[in-house]
Amino acid sequence: MPAAGHHPDVARSVLIIEDDDGIRRIVSMTLQREGLEVIEAASGEEGLQRLAEHPIDIVLLDLMLPGLDGFEVCREIRRVSSTPVIMVTARADSHDVVAGLEAGADDYITKPFVAKELSARIRALARRAGNADLRTQVVIGDLEIAPEDGIVTRNGEMVPLTRTEFKLLSELAAGRGRVFSREELLETVWGYDYFGDSRLVDVHVRRLRTKVEADPSNPTIIMTVRGMGYRVPE
Repeated sequence: MPAAGHHPDVARSVLIIEDDDGIRRIVSMTLQREGLEVIEAASGEEGLQRLAEHPIDIVLLDLMLPGLDGFEVCREIRRVSSTPVIMVTARADSHDVVAGLEAGADDYITKPFVAKELSARIRALARRAGNADLRTQVVIGDLEIAPEDGIVTRNGEMVPLTRTEFKLLSELAAGRGRVFSREELLETVWGYDYFGDSRLVDVHVRRLRTKVEADPSNPTIIMTVRGMGYRVPE
């Protein structure tokens, strides 16, 4: 459990899973200067062990790991935890970004990155993840959203969502009938108003639909408004 005085919306501890000792050391020192507790792991296997042993607010995960790669590590994390994951990739325009997001990552950053940008992403994700603007329960068909409890159920069965997925669904449901642009969702869900990537929104919507829609290929809850964005019908 988090230590006394730990606020759930502020990142305190970051797990860095990176096999390059030099990069890991530099990132660790940078984040420590920002006041964050840093836990290091040099492999995917070690990272999963550290996650099981320590309360972690954010995972910074390199995709190109030896042995158990970052994609599989992310999938393993998602089987047991909703802890936000920022994946680190060397190629922003490659299929790695989408594949990593599909595996369950909340965000990505490319190498080489500026330390202040990484710190800003970590803090924005920690601040936004898990906080919904809804105050009362919302029912959409067979889906029930209980924002104060952070719970979504479908036909009475709990739907396992990551914190970012829950935040995204809550934002859309809070404005039922209104179209949210990708840029607006980047700002309200991820807290990014200048360095976001619309792929974050599209992949998370696609992933969310597989969990809340009866037929994800024919959605009735999260609707696409061509050329504009997404909405939840009234």
